[in-house]
Amino acid sequence: MWTKHHRQRKFGRLIVPAIAAAFLSYFGYHSVHGGYGLEATKEFERQRIARSAELASLTAKRKALELQVELLSDGSLEHDILDEKARYQLNVSRADEIVIFNSYFN
Repeated sequence: MWTKHHRQRKFGRLIVPAIAAAFLSYFGYHSVHGGYGLEATKEFERQRIARSAELASLTAKRKALELQVELLSDGSLEHDILDEKARYQLNVSRADEIVIFNSYFN
């Protein structure tokens, strides 16, 4: 009967821990620096705050434009607003008027 005796190798005992350390290092690195890691989460949060502020300003601008459209609509035509818009677009005024330009209509 033939038997083989293997002596314990030091290299063989380190293979599994080395592979485990490699996997843990890979996933640990990408959990911090990856596309959805901690660093990317901070960037996403910064973009969300900036876009929320932009949304608030655009919402306010939209409400102002909706108010202008409501004032110029057929059902409730305000002659003062119509006169003001026409004078602004045509750059016309009377001799006895003082013109103050405001960036409200730009």
